[in-house]
Amino acid sequence: MGKRRGGRELLRGLSKKQKQHLRAFGEEHPFYDKVSGRPEATQICELSENSDKSSAESDSETEVEQVSVYRKLLATLKTSPESESEEEEDESEPEEPGESETEMDSEGSQDAGEEDGGEEDKSGVPEQEQATDTAEQTLGQEQADGADTSCDPSHGVIEEFTDVKHESEFSLETNFMEEESGDCNADKRDSHSSQASSEDPFKQHMDKELEEKEVEKLSTLPKTSSQSKWPRLGQLTFSSTLETHKTLKADKEIDVKQLYLHKPLESTWPKVNKQFLSSVNKPSDPSFTPLQRELFCIMNTYRDLFYPERSALTNGEEIRHAYCLHALNHVLKANAQVLSNNAKRRDQKPGTDRDDYRDQGLTRPKVLMIVPFRECALRIVHIFISLLEVSDKRKIDVSNKKRFKGEFGSDPEEKPPNLKRPEDYEAVFAGNIDDHFRIGIAILQKSMRLYAPFYSSDIIIASPLGMRTIIGAEGEKKRDFDFLSSIEILIIDQADIYLMQNWEHVLHLMKHINLLPLDSHGVDFSRVRMLNLNNWSKYYRQTLLFSALQDPQINSVFNKHCFNYVGQVAVRNVPLSGSISHVMVQLPHVFRRLEAENLTSVIDTRFQFFIDKVLPEYRDAIMSHTLIYVPSYFDYVRLRNYFKKEQLNFTHICEYTKKAGVCRARRFFLKGEKQFLLFTERFHFYKRYTIKGIRNLIFYELPTYSHFYSEICNMMVATDSSVDATWTCTVLYSKYDAQKLAAVVGIDRTAQMLQSKKNVHLFVTGENE
Repeated sequence: MGKRRGGRELLRGLSKKQKQHLRAFGEEHPFYDKVSGRPEATQICELSENSDKSSAESDSETEVEQVSVYRKLLATLKTSPESESEEEEDESEPEEPGESETEMDSEGSQDAGEEDGGEEDKSGVPEQEQATDTAEQTLGQEQADGADTSCDPSHGVIEEFTDVKHESEFSLETNFMEEESGDCNADKRDSHSSQASSEDPFKQHMDKELEEKEVEKLSTLPKTSSQSKWPRLGQLTFSSTLETHKTLKADKEIDVKQLYLHKPLESTWPKVNKQFLSSVNKPSDPSFTPLQRELFCIMNTYRDLFYPERSALTNGEEIRHAYCLHALNHVLKANAQVLSNNAKRRDQKPGTDRDDYRDQGLTRPKVLMIVPFRECALRIVHIFISLLEVSDKRKIDVSNKKRFKGEFGSDPEEKPPNLKRPEDYEAVFAGNIDDHFRIGIAILQKSMRLYAPFYSSDIIIASPLGMRTIIGAEGEKKRDFDFLSSIEILIIDQADIYLMQNWEHVLHLMKHINLLPLDSHGVDFSRVRMLNLNNWSKYYRQTLLFSALQDPQINSVFNKHCFNYVGQVAVRNVPLSGSISHVMVQLPHVFRRLEAENLTSVIDTRFQFFIDKVLPEYRDAIMSHTLIYVPSYFDYVRLRNYFKKEQLNFTHICEYTKKAGVCRARRFFLKGEKQFLLFTERFHFYKRYTIKGIRNLIFYELPTYSHFYSEICNMMVATDSSVDATWTCTVLYSKYDAQKLAAVVGIDRTAQMLQSKKNVHLFVTGENE
């Protein structure tokens, strides 16, 4: 072959097909080479950068394995819609005759860019540079107008907050252990003693390499369970699919050093947790309360945990501090491992094997914390800051702190005066109760970065609605869930509140967590753990689930979406006395059982039973002032439509009713102008209004929160002595409502009621229960 034509001469007289080949490979197809009549002498030439072979092949043979791993995984990744559209646009654009050789050279060296771990797009510009340019524009715009684009779906994922100034400071790939700590040797000793130790739970859990047979067992075989009773948590159920592990026992005393906490946490945790220890008389453990000690013992073994006795009034903050300690401890250990390996790789001689430093996931986020309100996220971040500040003199650098306080804080003057609500209501709805938010946090030992991009974050704190808007639905153009691919700890706090918000958002999140990413996001595949490359992340993920009640939907998430190979632990205490003991007014309680063939038919069976058996008894004008308590909004709509069709004298209140409509309905019901009042549980949860004038009470279904039963019953206040005899309370239940029934009447009465198919009449008050 003769010499290739170059420069502007190459572009003249070429067809469109030839130009496309030239742009794709950086050189003209050999078919079009001009060959002289006489043979030329053989020449040995070095390949130029625009050769169709990668320049990295001439470096060293040790990189061959790395390239194969990269391309092997890249072949399993789907091309993002944005890159496909860009490629189509490039092909559809007419070629200009004045294209320079530098553009073609940059396209020709695409493989070389991929060899370095950063994938390049079709135009030859690395993704990281594109993200930086976009970040600079977004940062400048947000600093100008102060707008919060992190929660605005219209802005998309690309415009999530990016702090360009501190980007390199928080990058794990470009930092080393020496830069993060002043005393390099001390940190190295700490790294060897706490992380390299085989007894460290973090190392044991993450370094365990599952076999394919074990993964098959986890996905097919049922779990074996065992029971145990602990002093504070009570009855525990341990379940596991693999071989039965040694039964975990509660430690009466815990030495902080035995917990393998990261170095700064050993000194800061007792100070941060001191507020809860002061209320305990003669604590046996100077660092943990009895509840925290038992919870952290389970968390530290990396088992899944379900604790359904979280109370916003009593133990909510204790539990929040405990799981924040565990999450921060995990992140610091993981980041310290990466920074330490960075230094080892830097000091390593060229040509040696680098496959021993697999310490990362496919994406950087490791911990996902789901909380209901912005106030919860604010408290979590304050706990993180307190745990990282070793002393008053040694403050950590928190970037974007002022903006965070402005967006997640609350104004005390916004709360209306003289608003009396129950104590549990005040505890749950304290502070900023906005339920649409998400924020990424990058953490190193001396610094914290708020509003970090998700792919540069270690911890993501979000609400279910905030996650749903960024995950999106199938078919949407702007959606992203790759950052959930390598989540190692999932914390769902106050799960009962999501039943009052939208439980579908939680299920949608669980379906998109720990999936293979659709794009590589510039990851260095030589550092990715094999468990992530094998798509086994879900078997290593620890799920911590905290709720105020036992509910079938919450149990379903814990049983069907948790696959931890170590096993699961669930607290299963049965209520000895129900909330009916807190009813202060004297009235008869009639529990009417309905028979359903299966769980799916309960909804229709309950509706038919109500309109055939219950409602006719209350149609008489004597049975006026009847409140019908409906937990499900779908049942409420069904009943409302039926009442309208039958032209019954009724009014209704739901969570979507405007304030004027609520006032009008309450007034009509109190004066007796409306015989029936349809009342939803979600309205009672968010408002807690006192409904006056109730004489007859019907629970269409048992309430989700057991204490709502006594609250509604206690609204029945006597106006005169003649009214007391007409008070009634009717409750509909089936055998599938065992958990809710036990929370209302207690476990002993529940067993009797489920065995007997007759209606149960109870006459109990708080005094004689």
